[in-house]
Amino acid sequence: MKLLNALGAFAVIALLSACEVAPIQTGPIPVDRPQTTGQASPRLSASAAARSFVQVVRTLEPVAERECRARTTGMNCDFNIVVDDRPGQPANAFQTLDKNGRPIVAFTLALIADARNEDELAFVLGHEAAHHIAGHIERQQQNAMAGAVIFAGLATLSGGDANAVRTAQELGAEVGARRYSKDFELEADALGTIITARAGYDPLRGAEFFTRIPDPGDRFLGTHPPNNARIDIVRRTMAGL
Repeated sequence: MKLLNALGAFAVIALLSACEVAPIQTGPIPVDRPQTTGQASPRLSASAAARSFVQVVRTLEPVAERECRARTTGMNCDFNIVVDDRPGQPANAFQTLDKNGRPIVAFTLALIADARNEDELAFVLGHEAAHHIAGHIERQQQNAMAGAVIFAGLATLSGGDANAVRTAQELGAEVGARRYSKDFELEADALGTIITARAGYDPLRGAEFFTRIPDPGDRFLGTHPPNNARIDIVRRTMAGL
């Protein structure tokens, strides 16, 4: 049970750090701050950003919940959209579950302030809701557990002591959790595009924030796909609607 709990917590943390949407370092994975080009749209004022966020939540949340109920069976689709107002938090959004299994989507104040328009806020919310609908937390936990079991087994067969097995177990959990994280992000981008469009927002305009964040490239076991791949899947999904 301790192993299950540890791996579950690790997988959730890995997923939470996988949805960085603004050029600020967050979580255990360091990211360089990019240089903003002269072509970037200006940020909304604080009051305009707050109003936009409230309007986006009111408009998109019921659409996300309808998509959730239509695409799943027995899943809790009652989204709770919250603002993480802890001081000093970087621009970030993440999806998690409360102790009763209710899906939570959290936006930090810095992310809301970084938005250039309502379409960006809507796309981020659609993307995070899509993580829940696709069951990514549970799937990532399963991947982490499988990796931990395999690596621990290899360490045991190699004659490792308890510390070596525990280290291998932790490494295996990390490798397992990251193994399909890029696929999960692209899945959430595609379904998030559908949710955003059905709520009346422009996913293509919303995905323009990918032009402002560092491009992770195609690193082995990286958590993010290349930015151009993410923009491309938004375009291809829109073309099919």
